Amino acid sequence: MPILKEKTKHQISFVLDGQNVNGFAEPRMLLSDFLRQELAQTAVHVGCEHGVCGACTIRVDGRAVRSCLIFAVQAQSKRIDTAAGLALENGELNDLQKAFRRRHALQCGYCTPGILMSLTDCLERKPDATEEDLKDVLSGHICRCTGYVGIMEAIRDVIANKR
Repeated sequence: MPILKEKTKHQISFVLDGQNVNGFAEPRMLLSDFLRQELAQTAVHVGCEHGVCGACTIRVDGRAVRSCLIFAVQAQSKRIDTAAGLALENGELNDLQKAFRRRHALQCGYCTPGILMSLTDCLERKPDATEEDLKDVLSGHICRCTGYVGIMEAIRDVIANKR
């Protein structure tokens, strides 16, 4: 009979939406699962668990990343940002979130946090993103409810208002 090894958990510490957090995770635990199960971060949604749907998109040290494709232990000493941290310090929605609300860019809302994180990343890298840039970003997200029309209108509004 094989001997079962005791599960080893590693301590992880990182900055999550501006707050220092820590916890313990097994080496094979995905960051998406750690955020949801250990830290109760429900703004991180899990859809396909293969990095295809984009629902779990967060930012790691300022770069958009699929949290279902990296291990929790890889977050050690990193800065992790989720859609829960996008609002301004006073709790007011940021410009992108306001535009989403104004343009009805969400329906069921399941894909919305990941899309917001990818678009935030895009706008920081390319403040004057072209239509092609935006479509490229959205091509990494599956949204079954909106048809992307409201999403495109919202992001166009944000870009136009920043000019």
